[in-house]
Amino acid sequence: MTIASFLSQRRRMVLFCAATVVLHGLAIDWAASHLVASATVNAKPAVVTAQVRLTLPPRLVSAPLQEIAPLDAAARAAVKPNGDTPAKPAFARPRPALPAPTQAGAAITAVDSAAPAPAIDAADLDLAVTPNSVATATAAPAPPAAAPAPAPDKATGDPAPAVVEPAPQGGRRYKVNLPPSATFDMDVARVDADGAKWTGSAVMTWHTDGSRYRASVEAGVSLLVTRLNLLVLRSEGAIDDYGIAPERATEKRARRSETATHFNRNGGANTISFSASDRSYPLLAGAQDKATVPFQLAGIGRADVNQLGGDIDIQVGEDKEATLFRFQLVGEDELNTRMGNLVTWHLTRPPKPGTYSSRLDIWLAPGMQWYPVQIRNTEASGALTTQTVSKITITGQ
Repeated sequence: MTIASFLSQRRRMVLFCAATVVLHGLAIDWAASHLVASATVNAKPAVVTAQVRLTLPPRLVSAPLQEIAPLDAAARAAVKPNGDTPAKPAFARPRPALPAPTQAGAAITAVDSAAPAPAIDAADLDLAVTPNSVATATAAPAPPAAAPAPAPDKATGDPAPAVVEPAPQGGRRYKVNLPPSATFDMDVARVDADGAKWTGSAVMTWHTDGSRYRASVEAGVSLLVTRLNLLVLRSEGAIDDYGIAPERATEKRARRSETATHFNRNGGANTISFSASDRSYPLLAGAQDKATVPFQLAGIGRADVNQLGGDIDIQVGEDKEATLFRFQLVGEDELNTRMGNLVTWHLTRPPKPGTYSSRLDIWLAPGMQWYPVQIRNTEASGALTTQTVSKITITGQ
């Protein structure tokens, strides 16, 4: 072999090796680019959960809460037992029209399935918003007197600025923006006064078309293969300038007859009357029933968060009386639910001796239409019932 042929073979070998390296590099680059593209196409987008955290409004101090006295016998006589109200009490304030009801069902089973099922009274299981009121009242608040005409300014002769009188007790007008219709699946936990524990589930629904509403609550227990409804609340009415305006609310407990609460606005009567009692009360601005209170509070927060800086006074009509509830903002809480951790605003209505003996706590979620996502009722006996959301299905816009 000559030197020339040897060098020629070496050159061919070097060129072959270089070409091999280049081709391998091109193949690797092509494969990498296609793998990245495929991963980009098939990759699932990351789920990002945003929690709204709002600045809590400054705390405002309110005047002491007054009681609402029932109307006298002459005024009650003007209200017929069926809720019709042809006569108008002399001191009644004009009021607008009203809304309709939502539904909620609860299935509850004993924690200790081996133990015999105890006897349950409807009054012992309270999964709804129940005030547990005691009938006591003081003198009814008088309507505000007309303010005297302002005296003219001595220097300029111009009229002095008008003095704005405070709203009547319990009659403050709040800005309200009610949330859209929705269905709520709830986990329910109850601890009786004797320590017995119950768990179950509930469904709460809220429906409105903007002018009318429907609300209802159903609470029950499941024992073996049977179901016993212990409490059914229904409410219906209209949406007016004060938010939810109930017309008629009913309550049915196990082994008891259904009772009805009438919010009499037609004909200017402006009274609350009851099928289970001959009492009647003056109907104040923004009055609610037990089923609608959480959604009225949601509408108040949704309209203007600063309103929650002061006490929220709401007249609540139940089966035999109408009482003023005062809700106060406790602060921000983060709830651990089956929907994840929810940032909420915690409102409470503390017990008021001589009027209602239970404590009511409601948690609203600002990042979720201000829906009520947890409701807790602590009874005077110590029994505790908590409903916590597990799923929300929005059914309206």
